Order: sequence, then structure tokens, then C-alpha cells
Amino acid sequence: MTITPREDSLLNDILAASGQAEPLRRISVSRRGFLMAGAAAAGGFLIGFSFPHKTRAMATAATVNVFVVFGADNSITLITPGAEMGQGVNAGMAQVLAEELPLDWSTVKTVSAPYGPQYGRGASKSQVTGGSFSMRGWFPLMLQAGATARELLLAAARQRFPDAPAPLRAEAGVVKDANGAILAPYGALAEAAATLTLTDPAPLLSQTRGYQVIGQKLPRPDLKLKVDGSAMYGIDTRLPGMVFAAVRHCPVLGGSVNTIPPAPAGTEVVNLGNAIAVTAANTWKAIQTARNLGVTWNMPAAAALAAVDTASLASQAQALMTNATPLASGGTLAVAETVGDVAAGMMEAKKKVTLTYSLPFLAHAYMEPLSCTVRISRDATGNVSACEVWAPTQAPDWVARTVTSVTGLADKTRITVTTTYLGGGLGRKIEQDFITQALKVAMAVNKPVKLTWPREDDFARDWYRPSALSRVQVGLDGSGNITAWSNRVVSPSLTRSHGGVPANGLDNISLSGATKLPYAMGSRLVEYVEQMTGMQIGYWRSVGESISCFVVESAIDECAQTAGIDGYAYRRRLLAANPAALAVLDAAAAQVRWEKPAPVGRARGIALSVGFGSLCALVVEMMSDRAGAPRIVGINAAVDCGIAVNPDQVVGQLEGGILHGLQAARWGRVSFDHGICQISNFGDYRMGRMGDTPPIKVTIVNQKSALGGIGEVGVPPVAPALANAYAALTGIRKRSLPLGI
Repeated sequence: MTITPREDSLLNDILAASGQAEPLRRISVSRRGFLMAGAAAAGGFLIGFSFPHKTRAMATAATVNVFVVFGADNSITLITPGAEMGQGVNAGMAQVLAEELPLDWSTVKTVSAPYGPQYGRGASKSQVTGGSFSMRGWFPLMLQAGATARELLLAAARQRFPDAPAPLRAEAGVVKDANGAILAPYGALAEAAATLTLTDPAPLLSQTRGYQVIGQKLPRPDLKLKVDGSAMYGIDTRLPGMVFAAVRHCPVLGGSVNTIPPAPAGTEVVNLGNAIAVTAANTWKAIQTARNLGVTWNMPAAAALAAVDTASLASQAQALMTNATPLASGGTLAVAETVGDVAAGMMEAKKKVTLTYSLPFLAHAYMEPLSCTVRISRDATGNVSACEVWAPTQAPDWVARTVTSVTGLADKTRITVTTTYLGGGLGRKIEQDFITQALKVAMAVNKPVKLTWPREDDFARDWYRPSALSRVQVGLDGSGNITAWSNRVVSPSLTRSHGGVPANGLDNISLSGATKLPYAMGSRLVEYVEQMTGMQIGYWRSVGESISCFVVESAIDECAQTAGIDGYAYRRRLLAANPAALAVLDAAAAQVRWEKPAPVGRARGIALSVGFGSLCALVVEMMSDRAGAPRIVGINAAVDCGIAVNPDQVVGQLEGGILHGLQAARWGRVSFDHGICQISNFGDYRMGRMGDTPPIKVTIVNQKSALGGIGEVGVPPVAPALANAYAALTGIRKRSLPLGI
């Protein structure tokens, strides 16, 4: 592999952003064995490692690269492949690297990689951050990168100091001899190390001594930047000669621009099809001009508008639930999972219950509004010759594809995508609509442009979490055991919303968590019916898991009630053959001493979530206040994510996920009236406040051997645990979200 002049420029940009200002010179990297190369100037060196890696989805080997910069100031900068949107992935990866390459943690810096296949993972070279997969995907590669760097630095030290007492060792950013004398810092050895190769993979010290850095509560390197305000988010980007743009979309879904009046002095207006963009000297002027411009719109037909209405969509879902016919006969009813004979199981049942649950569309409601900055260069003929994009994106490789699609620039080496910090992503910032718009505006005005969406457009044109209607039919024997479980899900398809066609009529993301349940069941049938809504459906923190967990864990609780068994004890019975899930369930229950009756006036609800390679159980405690209103008094969680790279980050992600889940469970809903979104800003979309936040306690169990994800696992069990607690407190079962409590 050769780092090209174009890549030189990209690396210089990201190093400058991280405080490593020394330039890099072009380097060549051998493909033989584990690869290492240096780029030197004033003592700064870039070192790249390339490893064979098999993706989970396919058995084809792929090359995965890890890049580390040894600075002239003895700092170490890790160029991480993932997007940093608050989940701590950059710090986590640096901590894994430091397990095998002993570092002075105070010298560590991290930056997110720009677009480039060399930073991708798997056969597709994907740079997408999502599905709580970053640490799971990169953990073994970061360990091996640290070990390889350590061994090459030691080899370089042995060449430079042949008389030093052996054995040499790497420690806290320096190489020492056997007597503990410092021979040289890593930065002074990196250039020589870059010329060496290893004939065999470097040994992992952690395999013999155990983890010494992983598992520590180390401070995140990015915290100082975020506290002092120097962290650069997408909305902070500034370029020389830049103009500022704001969008205004058609007020109804499916509408388009009809006429645009002349632009006021000092502004330009660009027709984006379903929206306009106004450029001005600052964002505020652009927003106000766009808002007040007398644009006329082409509206969809009245029948189309009536179909995009909350009440109409609910009626449509109910009709699909009742009348769907099998896919094989030309209908829309697809089978997602079948285990055993459900019909026979129902015949054997002594008791039967039919339960229907509904969930609304949800907005992402992140902190940083959508923004994208673009600078386009043209050649002498007027064609686009280069394009630079700065964006808070979860998918820089997708952005590069969008650049090619919009500008026609096929040469990917002429496309630069710099991933800034994300002020929250939650799945929304994987989408390309705001990127596409910024590119179109930049091409139209021939100036660098930063485009920002007003908050009203963030809500009105979100890629919403799907709505869902789910009917569960359960048969129980005389002891309360489940003889049959049938779950039919009616929901829009994320696959179709992103231009695909659901394979075999199934949308596996929407169904995530509905199949392969951890509980013992005699027979099981899961069906899916796609609802065509015309809505933009997108990835939302935990997506299908947040839907399925509410349905499954509410239904399990109702089965326990029907059987006359305590909800926790009932789950223990159904999990007898699943010790990992049982351990997490027990850990959450132990926090509230579930074996003892709840105090008078209090009630508890419990729920279990299995997803993203992790297990999470949650107990919600409630009581009635003096006015008789229910109040949450505490939430206790237990999680098994296999390895807690940084326990503080695990706890923080669980707490954040729980708060996110609480907001959605209690108040989250996006509704529509004839194509018009009824949410305009946070005043219409209640968020949790300090006073709404109960005490939260998190216990890390970690009995699994495999590393699991952590960013999304805290969200799904919140709604069912809260609904189960409310039912225990009041005797009222709520089967529709939001719960409004």
C-alpha cells in the first residue's frame, strides 16, 4: 500500500486538527507480513498497521488498517475508524491499543479518520458507525496493532542500543533497559521501527498477564476539548470565503417547490426540489430569509395527504393486522420465524391470551442540528475536479458515494470527507439528505457553503423510528408454561425506505428482538406485514429492539399475571436453560432485593433485553405521590457486555440509554395531520428534565466471553419495565406508547 500525496494532505489535516502540526512525507508500506511505515518530520511519524480480518457476514478475508502517529512532543495520536458522537468509541479504542502498547495516558490524542478505504472494516471497507458494533469490530485489531507497534519499537531500540542490559521493555511511552533506565521515548524510535518487519505476529501480553489497561476507569482524551469548547463539531466549521445556508422544506410530505420569488439583496436561493436553500452572510439571516420568503408549493392530491395522517395510518395498520394474506398467495404476510407447531401448542393450552401493542413514530431529537460544509473545485472546463466535505456523519464512505452521485466526481482520491465530532447522532446522521443538499447548494453558488437545518426541519423531515402494531397470542399450560407463542408485527420497512426491497417480504431490522427469544417456549411463530406509509423511516438508537422488547417483555409480564406467578420468578423459570441471561436478570433483581415484598405503596417492574451482543436487565421502582400520581423512584440496571473496556463509559452509556428510553416511553410521539408533522420544536416534543430523572444504578456483570456492544443496549428494556411497574402499582396495563406517566 502506498500513501498518496492526496492522503498525505488528508492526514496533515486531521493531525493539525488534533494538535499534531508537523507535516508528513509520503511513505510506501510493504504488504508483507504485518505492515509498518513511518512519515517523519521534526520527530513526527505516522505508522500504519494492516491486518487480515474476516467479516462476520462473509468468509472472505479483508485487510483492515490501523494508523498511529508518534508526535514530536512524544504524544500518540490514534486515528480511529469510528465516528465519535458521545459514546466514547475513540477513547475506548485508544485504551485497547494501550493494553499492548504501554502509554502515558496523558499524552494520548484521538481523531476520527477521514474518508478512505484504508480506514474501513471488512470486505466492503465500511466506515459506518452504528449497531453498537465499533468496539466489537475493532477490539482484536487494536490489540494486535498495539502489540505489533510494541515489538517493532523494541526491535528498533535493540538495534540502536546494542549494549543496553537486556531484556528491554516498553513502559509508559518509553523503552527501558533491564535496570529500568530510559533509553528513548517511542517517538525517537518510530522512524527506525518503520523500516523493520516481523516474521511472526506479535505476541499479546494480555493473553498471559490478563488485562491491565482494559477495565480501568481512564479519563477520555476528548473530554478536555469538549469542556473548554475547542472540540470541533460539524456546526463549528469555518472556511475562507464561506457563505451560510439554511433550508426550508415544503410543509407537507410529498410536496415540491412551485415558484420562488426574487432573492433579497445579499442572498441567493437554490431550488432543492422538495425544499429551498437560502445563502447569506450568516446562518441567522439565512434562516430568517428562508422562513419569510414567499415560496409557493406543489401540494400532493387530497387523497395522498389524507393517507399520511396518524389516525389513517393507525387504521391501515389494524386492517393489515386483521386481513393480511400469506406472501405465497400474493399477499404481504411473511414468516420470520417458526419453531414447532404453534397451532398444536394452542390446542394443548389451558389458558390463552391475545395482546395487542402499538408504538408511534419517534424523532431523533439530538442536540446538534444537521449541518454540512462543502468546498468544490472546478477544472478549466467547469467540471468538478475536487470536493471537500466536513460533516458530523456516521458514514464518511456513504458521504463519498453521495459526492460522486451529486457532482459526477468519480475519482475517489479527489474526494475528502472529514468527520467532525457529532453532537449526538442516534442513527439520524448516517442519512445523506443534508449532505446532498449542501453539495447542490455549493455547486449552484460556486462558493464554500455551510448548510444548517433549522430545528423545525429537523423534526418535520426526520427519518423516524418506525411505528409498529404487534399482536401476541400465547397459549399456557396448567403450570403457566408457554406452549405456543405467536407474534404478528405490522410496521414500515427500513429496507424499502432506503431504496431496497425486503428480502422474502421481511425487514430484519424492524424485526430485531422479535425472533430467537431467550425464553423457553413450546412452539413459536413470528410474522411480519409491511405497512406502506410513504414516510422516511430510519435508524434510531436500538431501532427494532426498542419495539420488540416493549412487546415481548410486556407480554411475558402479562403471561406471568395470567399464570398467577411473580414476573421475576416467571422469567427465572423460562430462563433456566440460559445461565448468562439468568445471571443478568438476577443481578438487576438483587439490587432491589426482589425476594422481599416491595415496601407499602411501591411497585416494581422488570424487563430483559438481548441484543447487540449484550444482555441487559432493568428494574423500575414506582410509587404514588401525595396527589396519587405515579412517580419513578429508582431504576436499577445490570449489563453483561463481555468486557468493560472502560467501566465508566459502560455505566455512562447505560445511563444515557436509560434516559433516552425514558423520554421515548413516557412522552415520545411524532404525529401527522394530512401530511404535516405536528412537531415543530422541542416545545412540542417533551424531553426529560433534571426533575424527571430518577436515581439510576448500573451493575456490570460480564460473564460472557465475547465482547458486546453498549451504546444501544440500555434503551429497549426501559419502556416494558416502566409499563410493568405501572401495572403492578395501579392495576392498569398500558399497551400503547407513549405511556404518558
